[in-house]
Amino acid sequence: MTAKQAQAIAVDPAVLMQIAGRTPDAWQARVLRNRYKRLLLNCSRQAGKSTVIAALALLEALFYAPALVLILSPSQRQSQELFRTVMQFRTALGVEINPDAESLLRVEFSSGSRIVALPGKEQNLRGFAAVSLLIIDEASRVPDDLYNSVRPMLATSGGRLAALSTPFGKRGFFHHEWSQGEGWERIKITGPECPRIPAEFLAEEKRKLPDQWYRQEICASLRIRTTRFSLTRIFKRRSPMRWHRSCSRLW
Repeated sequence: MTAKQAQAIAVDPAVLMQIAGRTPDAWQARVLRNRYKRLLLNCSRQAGKSTVIAALALLEALFYAPALVLILSPSQRQSQELFRTVMQFRTALGVEINPDAESLLRVEFSSGSRIVALPGKEQNLRGFAAVSLLIIDEASRVPDDLYNSVRPMLATSGGRLAALSTPFGKRGFFHHEWSQGEGWERIKITGPECPRIPAEFLAEEKRKLPDQWYRQEICASLRIRTTRFSLTRIFKRRSPMRWHRSCSRLW
């Protein structure tokens, strides 16, 4: 990253994605330009939530050093995937690091900033403190007790919290914070609102998927009251489904 590029990003953080060869959607630029203390992203599958949060993680590490950024997901594989996107941004920007300070799940910069990806197990989270940015990926599937145990990491640092997910029924902290929580900036993006998802694909998914699954996965609806059992049962049903509801009528 050149000094000129760094200056451009400092003026407009959304430029980070542009330099990396990705044009941010308006909502993605909004996420990068505003240092929201508490952020909830309720998005359709493939809407670009992981991409913008990866950019946000790198932005925090590069411009607010020394920063500790933690990436938490239900599984190590999911955390690793988001971390990989962070490192793709790093490579695209040409940010150099010491190879000895990089692994599949962590990176440390010369400024002292660190980005660490962790699986959703409480025993792996103890010991981290003064977190600058805590990212909870696939938040609708993260257990409540895990969420409650990581929030104190922000106590002394005044750190920020970003939770991103596609909905998974009317349950868990993600649904609660979205519907009742205070102090959150909420951003919802549905499949039809994403310019990278073709209309033909959405039409096909609407024909093929069960109604409530389509509304949850594509329309990012939190109204669905369901469990793993009922979602599994839906896929086993062979009767035709009715598609009379549209994304525009759902929250």
